[in-house]
Amino acid sequence: MVKPATTWLRGLLRAGKAQQRTATKLAKVLFGPMPAKAKPAAKAKPAAKAKPASKSKPRSKAVSAVKASAKPRARPASEVVTRSAVPALAPFATPLSPSRVRKKAAPAPGKWLAAHYAPLPELGQLPGRRLPYFLYLPDKPPNVAMRSRGRPLLVMLHGCEQSATQFAEGTRMNRLAERKGYAVLYPQQSLRSHARRCWKWYDKPTQEGGGDARLIVGAIEQVVSRHAIDRARIYICGISAGAGMAHIVALNHPHLFAALGLHSGPVFGAGHNLIGALHVMQHGASGRMDAAIDEVLARQPAFPRLPTMLLQGQDDKVVRPVNQTQLVRQSVRVNRLPFDTVVTVRRLPASAAGGRNPAHAYALHDYQVGKQLLLRVAQIERLEHAWSGGDASLPFNDKAKPDASKLLLDFFAGQRRR
Repeated sequence: MVKPATTWLRGLLRAGKAQQRTATKLAKVLFGPMPAKAKPAAKAKPAAKAKPASKSKPRSKAVSAVKASAKPRARPASEVVTRSAVPALAPFATPLSPSRVRKKAAPAPGKWLAAHYAPLPELGQLPGRRLPYFLYLPDKPPNVAMRSRGRPLLVMLHGCEQSATQFAEGTRMNRLAERKGYAVLYPQQSLRSHARRCWKWYDKPTQEGGGDARLIVGAIEQVVSRHAIDRARIYICGISAGAGMAHIVALNHPHLFAALGLHSGPVFGAGHNLIGALHVMQHGASGRMDAAIDEVLARQPAFPRLPTMLLQGQDDKVVRPVNQTQLVRQSVRVNRLPFDTVVTVRRLPASAAGGRNPAHAYALHDYQVGKQLLLRVAQIERLEHAWSGGDASLPFNDKAKPDASKLLLDFFAGQRRR
């Protein structure tokens, strides 16, 4: 009896170690630290004489870092130099266009403010971490309604391996916000919290309103207290991990938001660890999608209606379309839509191949109760894991229309928190 038991235990240990190795590899691929930059190879022969700076070979404008020992040369006041680095990408999350030196578009004319939110520490505890954010305030004067009620506020949550500034540039949201008079808030996940700037949408305490969700709400309240914002017109949206976090924030604070927008986001309420998060991204969470919403409604019996727009690329292999299908079911459930809800479908064709203004074919499904549009579902053909209609010179953006930023603002324009 001893020998079979020993063999069984050894087999169990080997299986456990193999599973641990697999989990570690997946965690490194998805959520591991940023890969270290390779050190330049040593020169074969030392230079006989140092060359003066004026005769040195010109460097590319796409330089992402400067040696610490190099002394910066003086520049005239009129010259502005911007250097930006595009972070390394996860192996399966590749940008749609090769990286290249790009000509930056002129920024929107409004104010671009940088700040942070730091919650007050509880009695007897050390201060917690703070959340950096950027805020765009339009240059365009507010209209009559905005002068009395304040500007609408749009909260934008970036995805993994994006910064807030890259997200703003890629989506071109500030330009549209300038025309419509919106203020736009871009919270930014810190590298200390996650090495790839991922919002922890898969974390169960966060899904229940803690962690990053609490910090984002704090940043919103701080902006509302400092600027003239219309509390009845606060909207939140995001892409990928940012969409997952936007969903969490809205479900835990539904009275704060007039509407929600999710682009390429995972279904809510599942994951709970790194391996589980990968499974959700690829397969959804059919076993949790209803129960997760029921738990939210049990915590908040007076949950108000939450108008939602869902956008998804049909060729997305990072967060697969099954997630949008399950998000539709969750939105129907949380909004308690009746069985006789009117659903209208519009299908828009793609542009001609090789045209100057490429556009993917897409379908819009509208769920309407009475005069209120409560759910709009956009299914975009041939779109991968990218912001539709964005700046394709930045990762996770596809230049082909439809313009997701315009679609979202058009949807939000008809929504107000009552």
